[in-house]
This record gives sequence, C-alpha cells and structure tokens, in this order.
Amino acid sequence: MPTIGVKRDDLFAALNKTYTDDEFQKLCFEFGLELDEVTSEKQMVTKEQGEGAQVDNASEEIIYRIDIPANRYDLLCLEGLVSGLLVFMGRPPPRFRAIKGATTEKMTILPNTAEIRPFAVAAILRNITFNQQSYNSFIDLQDKLHQNICRKRSLVAIGTHDLDTIRGPFFYDAKKPDDIKFVPLNQEKEMNAVELMEFYSIHPQLKQYLPIIRDSPVYPVIYDSNGVVLSLPPIINGNHSKITLETKNVFIECTATDLTKAKVVLDTLVCMFSAHCSDSFTAEIVEVISPDGTSNHYPELNYRTETISPKIANSYIGINESPEAIAGLLTRMYLKSEVDLSGDVSVEIPPTRHDVIHACDIYEDVAIGHGYNNIKRVLPPTMHIGRQYPLNKLTEQLREQVAQAGFTEALTFALCSRDDVSTKLNKAIEDVPAVHIGNPKTLEFQVARTTLLPGLLKTLSANKKMPLPLKLYEIQDVVVVDPNTEVGARNERRVGAVNCNKSAGFEICHGLLDRIMQLLEVPWKGENGYCLEKTDGTNESIQTFKAKSFQFEFTDSTYFPDRCANIIYKGTVIGKIGVLHPTVLQAFEVSHPCSVVEFNIEPFV
Repeated sequence: MPTIGVKRDDLFAALNKTYTDDEFQKLCFEFGLELDEVTSEKQMVTKEQGEGAQVDNASEEIIYRIDIPANRYDLLCLEGLVSGLLVFMGRPPPRFRAIKGATTEKMTILPNTAEIRPFAVAAILRNITFNQQSYNSFIDLQDKLHQNICRKRSLVAIGTHDLDTIRGPFFYDAKKPDDIKFVPLNQEKEMNAVELMEFYSIHPQLKQYLPIIRDSPVYPVIYDSNGVVLSLPPIINGNHSKITLETKNVFIECTATDLTKAKVVLDTLVCMFSAHCSDSFTAEIVEVISPDGTSNHYPELNYRTETISPKIANSYIGINESPEAIAGLLTRMYLKSEVDLSGDVSVEIPPTRHDVIHACDIYEDVAIGHGYNNIKRVLPPTMHIGRQYPLNKLTEQLREQVAQAGFTEALTFALCSRDDVSTKLNKAIEDVPAVHIGNPKTLEFQVARTTLLPGLLKTLSANKKMPLPLKLYEIQDVVVVDPNTEVGARNERRVGAVNCNKSAGFEICHGLLDRIMQLLEVPWKGENGYCLEKTDGTNESIQTFKAKSFQFEFTDSTYFPDRCANIIYKGTVIGKIGVLHPTVLQAFEVSHPCSVVEFNIEPFV
C-alpha cells in the first residue's frame, strides 16, 4: 500500500477547513484511507532583519503520512487527495475534457520501437501555473506512479517537458546507443547513450532502471523536429526541455510496453494537474501516429456508464438504503450517479477512477460512502460450527507421529532451482512438469518444487557434521502442473522422509511407511489396501507411471537400480520409496547412503 506525505497546512488550506489530528484521522477512515503517522520536518525560513541583513530560522512543518489503496492512483498527490475529499464532503465532482488546440501537435511512432517499447501516448497541459508546492507535487506524483502502476518504469515511463523550449512534430524512435547524444537532466556535459549508462550506473536512484534497456541493441528516444532529444525512456529526460516554476505549457509523453497502463497513467497525470491550468480540468489533445499509419488522439479522458441494482447492493453490503440514497453515496465517492426510470442506479465512471472495473468495485464504494461503522452487526442467516481443515488436521497428527518414530522435521523453501528438480535428480528439465517463475530474482528460486527431496537433501548437506544416523522428514505442499485445473497447476500435500547412515537403511523408510499406513488404518494389500510395486527403469514404465498420475515427476534414474518401488493405494500410484543413486547424493554433496520415501497423503483425507 503506497504512502504519501502531505504538509498539514497546505492540505487544510486547500480544504478551506482546519481539523485536529483525531478529526482528520476520522475523516480519512470514513473516506477509506488511513492516517498512518503524524510527523514533522525542519524547514529553513529566511527573514529580513535590520538594514537588509538576513538570517535563517528553522520552522517545523507538520507532515501527514496517509496510506492510499494501491488501486487509487488518483489519490497519490495533494491535488487528487483534496479533490476526492471535497467531493466526499459534498462538492460536485469536476468534469474533465480533452480539447483540440489551435494547432494539433503530433507525435510519430517509428517502426524501430517495436524492438523495445512499442507504445506511446501524449498530452499537453496548456497555460498551467506552478508554485513550489504544486511543482513538487507534480514531480512526486510521477515518482509514485513509476513505483506503482508503472512497475518501476518497466511497463510505463513518464516524460514531462517545457513545450515552449521544443518544437513539434515529435518523433518516437529506437536508435543505436552511439547515435543518441544529448545533455541529461541537470547535467552540463553532452553524452551518448553508452556514456550515459556508465555515468548513471552508480546513481542511487537511476541505476535500478538501467537494466530495462541496457542489453538491447537499440534504445528508445524521443526528439522534436529540430532533432533535440526530449528523453531517453525509461532512464532520464533531456536537460533542454526540463520543467521549471516558470513553465507555462507542459508536454507529457508516456512510452510503454502496455498501452492500457500508459493511458491510465496519462489520464491520471492530466486530470490531477489540469486544475492548475487557466482553463481548469482541460487537457490539449496530441495526435499519435502509429507505425502502420493509423492515428489516435490522447488523452482520451473517457467517461463510461455502468448500471447497478440497489437491491443487490443492499444485499451484498447488509444495508437497506433507497436507490436515491445509494446514488448520493456513490456521488460522494467521485462516481456521479442518478436513478433511472427502471429504478436502477446509473453510475458514471470518470477518467480518474480506472480502478472501477466491475460492479463489485461500485458496491465497495457504496459501503465506504455509507460507512463501515454504520453497518449493523447481525448474526449470519445460517449457523455453522467451525472446524479445522481436514487435510491440515491430518498433517498435524502425522507430524507428531513421524517425530515419535525418531525423525526430525525440516522446514524448507517451496521454491528451488531448475537443477534441483532435474539435473541433480538425473533427469532433463523438459521432462519435469514444473511451474516456472517468470522473473526469478535468484538462481535458487526458479521453479516451484515438484518434490520434497531437494529440500531434505540440502538440509542433510548443511548438517553433515551432525552424528549419524540423520533421519529427516517434511510434510508440506509441492506444486505440480495439471492441465485439468483452472490455473494449470495445483498444490499437493506430501510426506517425505530420508534416512542417512553408513548404510542406506531401506528398512527404516519402509518401516515408517508401514507405521503411517497403520495409523491411517490402511491394510496391506487388498482392494482398499496398499502395496509396493517394483519399477524396472524402462522408458515404457516411466510413461505408464506418468499417465496414471501427475503427482510424481522424478524418474527411476533418481534411485539405485533395482532399489526402487512405487507405492500403490487402491490401484493408483501415490508415491515412491527407494535408495538414492550415488550421482544424486554427489550432486547434493551428501557423503553417506540414503533411502527415501515420499507419497501423497491427500487420498487418505
């Protein structure tokens, strides 16, 4: 949840009302926010004394730190927060408009951009007036959006420029790093993109964005009709077009890998700061020409209408309000609403509320507008006795019993490396139906574990100095690919145990298996019993095994030849038991023989 810091005095001045800390905290709660902290900071104030002499005095500014819901991008700056609170307190919501200027500025996207960041949108704030507070808020909102919806500039990068220092039409291109030369923001020396990357590699803030484009053969760049570079997204703007307090016309461009998010970011920026324009709540349109020759006009600032049923809203929330009252509650939440002829509520979604996607989002705003504390507490219409989830209850019971059998419990990571579930277990990663992490941060967390073995063997390796025998167990979930499920994968609860000694001690793991089955009252063999079935290690055997179940991916090559068996329950393979192959032990740096057992416990619930 993002947190914004606003100066109390500036906030109260914009609201035209003064609150105590407790009163403002209550207002925030009613609006669906949380006043997280009240702090202060020193501010240097210059005063004149005597005959023109000046001295610096320090004054304290009270800062309100407010937690904002992650989907409310419109509240991430003082302007948006004030507008939202004023509407909540009864002021009519403003009407945002996208208008055409005397001459429509154009930005052309060239084909090379498809290699790196293919989308761009743009807008103009005309005749805007900045003071220090609004200027700081303008910059801070960009930072908040970059960290939030823009995902640290990987999806969208924002560039803002003084339109009076540049000349359209504008061009968005992708060039070789050596061909891009300009003076970066707040610098004096001209650099090419290669030098710029090296220069900012130690910058405390910008260095985190360099990897987004650094390895690409071409870098995105925006320049005007005179060849002046506006920005090198997503890294930095050019110094030539930087925004100052004297800036009157602001050109905003957003380059992106996701066009929808770029539109959301652009709409949010222009809606928040168009209030400072001479023609309030208007933004000037820019024509963006795509590589295929089609053109679009931004910002869109679209309004759309949704219809909700007051009866359903009352039912979901647990209130009994009239359609007119529900329309009034939604209007307070920046969603201008009215009751239509059918008795339903027609809700107008403004361009500031991109978080409203479904009817349930509107119901939530009804609840916030009504006040959660004003919803009467009632007993549920049906009674139910709470109980522990059966699978978790069985897990807890087995943990105790396996520990009493002499095994020590291990708690290992649910993620592991690709080698842990493939190469180290004598198989190819292509044969392992593992769920892969899309953007792993380390080599140790590339896939979700498909077996408990890697974690147990790593724990053994880390405790090699402990006296033998080492007997470890774990009862946890693994993640297996299953095309029959909605998300293509599912969790599966398993028990896994390993015995490490001077000899493998297969009988130890076999005895543990028998003890667990005894506790579960599962007979040996028979229609409802369990048994062991030797695996011969052939490819045909492996394919048959996989066809029966998606539960166990590792092949017989993980085990010593002729020292492995499938665990069969009611005619279905639920696990394996055997002695590990020496190459597996060597891969995990375990120096003594090991026998293991692992099987699914969900069929016994």
